[in-house]
Amino acid sequence: MSLMMLYLPALLLIALFLFSAIKILREYERGVVFQLGRFWRVKGPGLILLIPMVQQMVRVDLRTIVMDVPSQ
Repeated sequence: MSLMMLYLPALLLIALFLFSAIKILREYERGVVFQLGRFWRVKGPGLILLIPMVQQMVRVDLRTIVMDVPSQ
């Protein structure tokens, strides 16, 4: 019983680490990855694996936004 109580917090930390490392980009999105605050790479659509606390990703939407411009 005490062995399970020892491993449970470690398993939860590993699960949270893996959950925060996986990102999914849609077909119309790109991800700009920063490593330690500096530009590193542009990632395409699909499954992206990041190193938490070292890498950050900003999503960029490539869809065209159409706006009505009122006549003056």
